Amino acid sequence: MLNRYARAFFTKILTPVAALLIRLGISPDVVTVIGTLGVCFGALAFYPRGEFLVGTLVVTAFVFSDTVDGIMARRIGRTGTWGAYLDSTLDRVGDAAVFGGLVLWYAGNGGNAYMAALALACLILGSVVSYAKARAEGLGMTANVGIAERADRLVAALVATGLTGLFDIPTVFLGTVLALLALASLVTVVQRILEVRRQALGVA
Repeated sequence: MLNRYARAFFTKILTPVAALLIRLGISPDVVTVIGTLGVCFGALAFYPRGEFLVGTLVVTAFVFSDTVDGIMARRIGRTGTWGAYLDSTLDRVGDAAVFGGLVLWYAGNGGNAYMAALALACLILGSVVSYAKARAEGLGMTANVGIAERADRLVAALVATGLTGLFDIPTVFLGTVLALLALASLVTVVQRILEVRRQALGVA
């Protein structure tokens, strides 16, 4: 949903930033790597200490590099398989850092095994969602279905975590969001498996 409705909006806003970086001679790959490092820093330096608001602000500041590098690549004519591969691979690293940071907090000083389990479920199932699509494409099929795309999951997690840190909302709020994300990810995995099965067996 976010891919359809928000990408054009943020592309318009971030195009001047991309143009400036191009003029400075910065490569889209550099932006991709720095963005991922920033996301990992924000999530792993602050979430494990319970500093949800600061961590979310740092992660959010760097997560937009995922759009900026794409704009840069298109403007300089460097779109291709390498950029797509690097971007997708590092996206998984950033996503794992976000949910991993929550796991570390709740499994440690946060003292809530239930929340740690939910965050871990989101981390694992989110990875499987991405793998289910990548593996399908590697076999010459498509799996572009599902109710929980990466952008939707990430935004929901960041908004819920940030609000929890900002307003000191009871843990049940973030827990509910994580539970829904885990469920949506599971449904998406099943949807993609069934879609690949349909194509593989030639089912109408």
